[in-house]
This record gives sequence, C-alpha cells and structure tokens, in this order.
Amino acid sequence: MDEDSPFIVDADWLEKRLGTPGLTIIDASWYLPAQKRNAHAEYAASHIPGALFLDQDEVSDPDSKLPHTLASPQYFAQYVGSMGVSADDTIVVYDGPGLFSAPRAWWMFRVMGVFQVYILNGGFDRWKAEGRPVTAEQTKIAPCVFYADFDANRVASLDEMRRIVGSGESQIADARSPGRFAGTDPEPRPGVRSGHMPGAHNVPVAALAENGELLPKGRLRKVIEDAGIDLSKPVVTSCGSGITAAAVTLALETLGHTDNRLYDGSWTEWGGLSDTPVVTGKE
Repeated sequence: MDEDSPFIVDADWLEKRLGTPGLTIIDASWYLPAQKRNAHAEYAASHIPGALFLDQDEVSDPDSKLPHTLASPQYFAQYVGSMGVSADDTIVVYDGPGLFSAPRAWWMFRVMGVFQVYILNGGFDRWKAEGRPVTAEQTKIAPCVFYADFDANRVASLDEMRRIVGSGESQIADARSPGRFAGTDPEPRPGVRSGHMPGAHNVPVAALAENGELLPKGRLRKVIEDAGIDLSKPVVTSCGSGITAAAVTLALETLGHTDNRLYDGSWTEWGGLSDTPVVTGKE
C-alpha cells in the first residue's frame, strides 16, 4: 500500500500478487474525445494479465439521458457480477494515465459497499513502460453474484445542488480544467453552457497528480486549500460528467475528509439546463 494514501497500491505490490485468488484487477480506462484514445481497443491489444475491462458507459444508468450516471444498485450488481467481480474480492482498478477515470470506478465500488478497492499508482501507461507483464489474451470470466450495499448519502442530486448553491451549506469542488471552469474554453458537449456554479472552487484534476501518481499528502493538502476548500467543512465534488470528480473525492478521502459527496449529474446536467445559475471567471 502507498504510504501517503491508503487507497493506492504501487506496481511492485500488484505484480507480486498477479494470479492470487480473490484479487480482481479492473481496467477502468475512459477518455475524452480530445484525448484521441480508445479505451476498449487499447485493452483488447494489451492489459495486465487477468484484468477485466469495465466500460464506464455501459455500467451507467441505461435510463438516464446524462452520461455516466450512477446505475441503480441492482443494475450495477448485475453488470459487475456478470464480469465475475465479487464484493468480497480485493479490487485494484487502473486507467491509462494513472489518475483520470480509475478513481470513478474506485468511487462506484465504494458507494456500492466495497471498501477493499484500490487504484494502481502510475496507471497502465507506466506499467507498460516499465516492462511489466502484459497480455492480449482474453481474461476468462466466471460470473458470480455481487451483493451491493448502496450508500445513497455519498451522491448529490440536482435538487440538492440547487439548495447548496443557494445556501452555501456545502463547498463545491469542480474538477474541470481552469478554462472550462472560467468559461473561456467551450464545453465538449453541445448545448451545455460555459462557466461554473456560483460559489464553486476550481480543483483541476490535473493538479492532483504528477506522472500519474497522486500527490503526497502535504502537496495535496496545499492544492486543495489553495483552491479555497476548507477541509473542516462539507464538500461536494463535481466535473463534466461525474468521472474526474471522483479524483477530487479520492484526494479528500486521502486527507481524512469523509464529509463529501459527488454530484453525479455534474456540469453536463447543470450547464445543460436553462434555469440554473451560471457564472464565469476564475472565482
């Protein structure tokens, strides 16, 4: 385990345990169009031996019009159970760069009651660059029953966000890039306004990691506090569609902050409505 975060494992730790019964490895890669990477194709071509592929789009709520909406406990359990994932497994998730989409899978499993779930430091890009074992062989799947223990208190709804924006009862940490937060860069999804929620603080996901690794606690604390977040008070994390907000959640939890929730609709929902307040600029 990583000395700085109880939720991170390094490549040496994982490589020593490859093939261990009860260890499940999951490739949770997902990319924005601008990244020009195909997560599924990359997994098919090369992955950590024994790894399963978690499709971030397919595991989402099929009835939601929004991207990456958290599925119901029943749907999530059926989906990951069909992958052969048990709630009793020790789960290690990874993505390509290291800390982009893997935290979303980490967060989903925790919301569904699995706490022995960890993220691979440095991601698959570093694993491969270091010459560690990879394969294109399809992982054999043995479907099982996954028992979800859903904690709805870790998820914030649109109605709750309207109240929070109005009352200021919780801080809002927005993981999008500074340009998207300020409204100077366009949103990647059509019909979504630019800017941010009134009172929100910008905590760009890129500022939380270096070379695919979560920053040490001291630097992590400085990034978050410099963004205006008071770690003694409640926080709701947000981003474009609920993926990278989980990286901020990971950072908060690493620093011992547990009074946090994730706004699952995130900016795609908020910025896509006509009656929600939107402001621009750095503050």
